[in-house]
Amino acid sequence: MSFQHQDLADGRWFTLSLMEQLGNVGSEISRARHWQGKNTRYFENSIFRALELLDLTLADPRWIKAHRLKEIARAREVVCDAYYGGKEYGSTLEDLDKYFYYFAYAARAGR
Repeated sequence: MSFQHQDLADGRWFTLSLMEQLGNVGSEISRARHWQGKNTRYFENSIFRALELLDLTLADPRWIKAHRLKEIARAREVVCDAYYGGKEYGSTLEDLDKYFYYFAYAARAGR
């Protein structure tokens, strides 16, 4: 499988804390929000990178053992909903940007 974040897929992702992982997802959501309605290719690439990072997070054995998969999988589902216009849950990239911002903030505060 080919990853856009190949260095992370090769193992570095699994050294990051959950806060750092989700903060990185938030960076992609923020990029997607920036490009939404301006550049479809950049917008979609950002969404797909965010989903890829969420997939890597779901594959992290630490979160399997910690029973965190349901929360992470739900976040992925809501990102997909926002991408498709919020038809199922009323999700927006603005709301997701706010949600993921706090993970990035917590990761920085924890350094």
